[in-house]
Amino acid sequence: MKQDILSLDNKNVGTIELPESIFGLEVRADILHRVVVWQLARLQSGNHKTKGRSEVALTPSKPFKQKGGGRARQGSFKGPQFRKGGVVFGPVVRDHSHDLTKKFRKLGLKTALSAKAKEGNLVVIDEAKLSAPKTKDLQAKLQACGLTNCLVIDGKEVDVNFALASRNIIGVDILPTIGANVYDILRKDKLVLTKDAVSCLEDRLK
Repeated sequence: MKQDILSLDNKNVGTIELPESIFGLEVRADILHRVVVWQLARLQSGNHKTKGRSEVALTPSKPFKQKGGGRARQGSFKGPQFRKGGVVFGPVVRDHSHDLTKKFRKLGLKTALSAKAKEGNLVVIDEAKLSAPKTKDLQAKLQACGLTNCLVIDGKEVDVNFALASRNIIGVDILPTIGANVYDILRKDKLVLTKDAVSCLEDRLK
């Protein structure tokens, strides 16, 4: 499939052939959902914790006599029915991540790229480079191109000036190709790829 190449000045500077095996797949929501859930599960810290009855700092001795007091029998004040007692089935420190095969993760990334292409929200630019880290200049260029909420994916490395200029612009993120992921692609309205990014994605998703 052919795609126009734009410059940051919003001028057409040529065309590029995008591989159908990466940008022309059927969009399946179930694949995208599984990969996004896998990504977000890995980000969960899992360090929430409550103390059970074996961990609270209370005496384990019997609080009062078994019989004759007119009260329900109790073994200790560590039970959950008492103030400061242990919590039953409370959260514990754990790892929320789960496995997802490399083949499936590749398929998820291809599907996300194909989804942006089919929606018409894929933009290819010749390069993401600036001569100086000027936020005002970059914002004007992006607005001229209609890019207000977008993810820019560059080649193996991100241009330092472009990264510095874009970090104060709300709604604009930039990543190298190695950082391209399904969640960040789907959460932005537009996906912007440089020519280097297209070739690097081909190598990564072979």
